[in-house]
Amino acid sequence: MTTIDVCICTFRRASIAHAITSIDAQDTPPGVSISIIVADNDETPSAKDLIDTLASDIDTPITYVHAPARNISIARNACLDTAKGDWVAFLDDDEVAPPNWLSDLLARAQQGPFNVVFGTARAQYDAGTPAWIIAQDYHSNVPETRGGVVQTGHTCNAMIERAHPLIVNERFRLDKGRTGGEDTEFFFRLWRKGAKLGISDKATVYEPVDPKRLSFKWIMTRKYRSGISYGRHSEAQYTLLARAKLFSLAIAKIAYCALAALVTLPMPSQRNFWILRAGFHAGVASSTFNAREQELYG
Repeated sequence: MTTIDVCICTFRRASIAHAITSIDAQDTPPGVSISIIVADNDETPSAKDLIDTLASDIDTPITYVHAPARNISIARNACLDTAKGDWVAFLDDDEVAPPNWLSDLLARAQQGPFNVVFGTARAQYDAGTPAWIIAQDYHSNVPETRGGVVQTGHTCNAMIERAHPLIVNERFRLDKGRTGGEDTEFFFRLWRKGAKLGISDKATVYEPVDPKRLSFKWIMTRKYRSGISYGRHSEAQYTLLARAKLFSLAIAKIAYCALAALVTLPMPSQRNFWILRAGFHAGVASSTFNAREQELYG
């Protein structure tokens, strides 16, 4: 029997009910058993009554854990501490997974074989979303390779071989639990230890976008922070020479993006793309000087 714990961290979101019911509706293959762990990151156990009600309405077992407060790494670690399954899968509390989600992740993991598998989190935009945001789809999270290798990823759609010796004792860094990037660092760390990371093209989940995140300022802040996070945890930080090379390359990319933004100035979608891309590389450049990561959460 293969066991999977689906971990959902939550903070004052009623949408977790949709996430949980989508897990209860999973079409898992024979010989696979699933359960759900909910880690409530609020100061008070505000989600407990809702989770207790859901637990009585669905067939999939739910374990509720109060993991205060306002630090996503605390909640993620509470999930890992509670999990007993062979695998843990992470889903955000505002996402919905189609019935084939877990089976697709597991099939890809076994096919690799991989110790970690990532899937896409596809953004769903309201009718009033600016066209330039939809055109570039800034809020979808699509896992990427670098040089043909998967080095890191995100917990919005991931399955991890929890019991593997390289993974079982690893936890998310608490100092990154408010800035974001805790998952990028975590998976970079696993990859450096020798874990094999892969991507499933089939295992897609869906996430409605919070209207508060539909602004140029919010996206730029996130791009800049992502650049810091990527640069800080890449191998390029290991020596002074490598950091200088990373900085120089980032500056060259900023210049290229600035030129591209000027060329596409009359076209909002393309212009904003290049400006935001420059923001990411500015974050990478800043990472070589130990720039402080802005708190985006909590």
